[in-house]
Amino acid sequence: MECIKCKFKCNVIYFQQNFNNWTSGNKYIDKFIQDTQLSAHYDIETALEWIPYDRFCDIKYTAEGKVYRANWIDGYIYEWDIEIQNWKRIDQNIFVTLKSLNDPENISLEFMNISMINRFYGITQDPKTKNYMIVLSGKCKKCNQVCNAIYFQKKFESWTSGNDDIDKFIQDTQLSVHDNHNLFNKAIEWIPYNKFYDIKYIKKIGVYRANWIDGYIYEWDNENQNWKRFAQNMFVILKSLNDPKNISSEFMDIIMINRLYGITQDPQTKNYMMILNYKYDKCEKCNGICNAIHFQQNFENWTSGNDVVDNFIQDTQLSAHHSTKEALEWISYNSFSNIKSIVIGGFSKVYKANWIDGYIKHWDYKNQNWVREGQNIFVYLRSLSDPKNIILEFKNKINRPYGITQDPKTKYYMMVLSDECKICNQACEVIHFQQNFESWTSGNDDIDKFIQDTQLLAHDDAKKALEWIPYNRLYNIKHIEKIRMYRANWIDGYFYKWDNENQDWSRYGKNMIITLKVLNNYVTLEFMNKIKTNYEFYGITQDPQTLNYMMVVIDKCKKCNRICNSIYFQQNFGNWTSGNNDIDQFIQDIQLSVHYKVTDALEWIPYNRFYNIEYVARGGFGKVYRANWIDGRIDKWDNINQNWKRHDENMFVALKSLCYSKNITLEFMNEMIFHHKLDPNYRIINFYGITQDPETKNYVMVLEYADDGSLRKYLDTSYNKLNWQNKINHLFDIITGLKFIHESNLIHRDLHVGNILKLKFKIAITDMGLCKPANCNLQKNNVYGVLPYIAPEILLGRAYTKAADIYSFGIMMYEVISGLPPFHDVSHDENLAIKICQGLRPRFDINVPQLIVHLIKRCLDANSSKRPEVEDIRYILYMWRHEPDEKQTTELQAQIKKADAINDNSSNNSIPSTCLGLSYKTHSEAVYTSRLLNFNNLPEPKNSDDYYRYNDNIISIESSVLLSQQIDISQLDINNLLETKNSDDD
Repeated sequence: MECIKCKFKCNVIYFQQNFNNWTSGNKYIDKFIQDTQLSAHYDIETALEWIPYDRFCDIKYTAEGKVYRANWIDGYIYEWDIEIQNWKRIDQNIFVTLKSLNDPENISLEFMNISMINRFYGITQDPKTKNYMIVLSGKCKKCNQVCNAIYFQKKFESWTSGNDDIDKFIQDTQLSVHDNHNLFNKAIEWIPYNKFYDIKYIKKIGVYRANWIDGYIYEWDNENQNWKRFAQNMFVILKSLNDPKNISSEFMDIIMINRLYGITQDPQTKNYMMILNYKYDKCEKCNGICNAIHFQQNFENWTSGNDVVDNFIQDTQLSAHHSTKEALEWISYNSFSNIKSIVIGGFSKVYKANWIDGYIKHWDYKNQNWVREGQNIFVYLRSLSDPKNIILEFKNKINRPYGITQDPKTKYYMMVLSDECKICNQACEVIHFQQNFESWTSGNDDIDKFIQDTQLLAHDDAKKALEWIPYNRLYNIKHIEKIRMYRANWIDGYFYKWDNENQDWSRYGKNMIITLKVLNNYVTLEFMNKIKTNYEFYGITQDPQTLNYMMVVIDKCKKCNRICNSIYFQQNFGNWTSGNNDIDQFIQDIQLSVHYKVTDALEWIPYNRFYNIEYVARGGFGKVYRANWIDGRIDKWDNINQNWKRHDENMFVALKSLCYSKNITLEFMNEMIFHHKLDPNYRIINFYGITQDPETKNYVMVLEYADDGSLRKYLDTSYNKLNWQNKINHLFDIITGLKFIHESNLIHRDLHVGNILKLKFKIAITDMGLCKPANCNLQKNNVYGVLPYIAPEILLGRAYTKAADIYSFGIMMYEVISGLPPFHDVSHDENLAIKICQGLRPRFDINVPQLIVHLIKRCLDANSSKRPEVEDIRYILYMWRHEPDEKQTTELQAQIKKADAINDNSSNNSIPSTCLGLSYKTHSEAVYTSRLLNFNNLPEPKNSDDYYRYNDNIISIESSVLLSQQIDISQLDINNLLETKNSDDD
């Protein structure tokens, strides 16, 4: 059911459907609520609802004119949920005000007075008193919305300081805070004493310091109906309030200098205390709380047990105002794991270990603690020779120092140093490799050294290094006889950078296909560089049975000198076959040629990857079907998953099946080869791959699907919607595709509108079954095609030339302009072929601009040498399409305007049509599918006697007479336009 006003199913309909499911028990109230709902077409806030009393909880009397406060369990309506067919609601458990209705019969007047101040949600009834009550929002009168003051006000009953003056003072500050601007600076709160811990008296300044568990308020959380807080466990000052009675706004202005968070009470002494910001430790240099202050606040929580060490660490921390890198820290020995002694020159003992916590990065104000990085990072522990000379010892170290620790057994103090590379002055890739040297071995010292040497050179690029690869990290190991190597899948893939967070290598290419090449030579860096000219070299492994060492490599593309798309295709050759060597070779050759643009590749597509296969039409060579392709076309290589990424899953495709192609005919291979040679960006239909029908065994081309079908079908259904510019655009698309075919030194040989497809955004040429190189001279030309589109010289059996395609294009120009198939009302027999050779050309039944007529006539010239070349035609159409200010385009627009006026006023100019499209009668022997034609004794081609006269044979007599009164064709020199042409493209 639709709303009469909105013409669709709006809010009003959803409300109306529910009228029978509720009643207030009072006809005035029911009508009032329903009226508001029936007016809520667009704004849901204008609608009220009947709210059962049991949908409220925590109902409390506020002692102001029969007003109650409550929580509304469901919250208010904000939009209709189509999926669950019910209202969506927000602000569950929202606070609302329940106000008694004085006179239900005069509800409209009461509603007007109240709604000016509060939002009105609905009406309810107290089941005990039977009083009707309006349900109002808790809007602030000043803000006209539910602001912070309202949220504070709602909680007034949930706390008390036990002192009216303090309560009023706190409440006044809260009621003055309407928005979030300086919320935490202006509003103070009552804070229970048990929300503090580690309360310590600071004798020097006569106050207490403590940690505040909750932290301070910074904004309201609508979802949880409570305050959001910041800086949990923060340090605060507790300062006694000497005279609670004198607390005032003036006093507040004074203490705001130190930021007042709230007031509390010591339960033992009963003293009230102000909660102040911890600015007593403000840094004198920074005039704020900097890193040095955060370090200082923690001095009491640690000690090394040695005053010299403590003072040294504290001095570094007190100087770290801005950068924590300058600060050292005392690090408990149990914060290290995997502690191992290592041999490094010098007199002091050095250990390597993992530091569990990692180093300090910056202060976390929210959690009031240090944020750390590099958990489980490798560090060096170097013994301090003499703690008294600690400054000198640290100064002499190149590595970044993190802190100091102590071995609990030996009692030696130890510097904790970073594991940085001396060359890079940072923990580079070499360091991460070095840290792992002890965890692997090939069992051969020379190979170990060789791998380690490559790793020690890879400072900035891990991919330069080799690695030892355990043989059990490889699977599907197969011997390839042809290349005398092995192929396998590598589970882990190669490393490409260090992952600081997980303290391990990030890897690409998991389960990638690699080649195993037996290592016969002694390995050297020179040998590795030689290998890398032909392969990408990843590492070395060992066959546990033969004990042969083997290089783990991938073939590099010789053209690209890298692993490009052709290599990824090549690695997959063993995983598919069409069952026919010629087709396999054809697909593989194309895939091996695709180095950069992967969309140029074809693939073998199993037939079960298609569904919803439906017959569409029959062409000259076979049948065409429409289907959904489950996987969609290849987009690019996915290094992480080692497979092709695809897009357009479940896309529509055309399946072109060639009859009897199970034996692979020359025509089928010919069409595949020449179709692939052409670029789909130039108005040629996309060619995705090949499949095979498992029932007929016929091989099938997988092509781009045209939603609107052939151009002929499109003209039949949509011609009446086309204007002159649309027609020129379509012709431009066709000639652009033909230009690319000719520039590829090919001739289409079967151009007609059945082989022109209308896609969503373009017109494209298809069906390359007869396409051949331009220099292909056959002794005997079989005439194959659709008779009206075949050039007269071809009907005589002469060799195909590019000019024959131009003749076909001229016929298509006639068809696009007129909307009618050529010679649709006569038999397509030898008699028609004779007449075509004698100069018969299709007639227009409408008035057509003379510039267009003249271009068509040039294309249809019986003398093939006089027909324009494809580039000339494209240039003319380009000018008509894109250059509105050109002289010839201006003239064409004037001719179009006059032709339209003549057509509109003529009684015999319209093309028969219905609401479904064109309506015309086709002769029973007019054939528009390609077929073999065999005509004998045809006359020599010629133009008709009046071909270049004004009253020519391709314009109706009526139109000719009218045009002769308007235009002098001698003034329209189309050849002059061609002389000035350039090679502009669209």
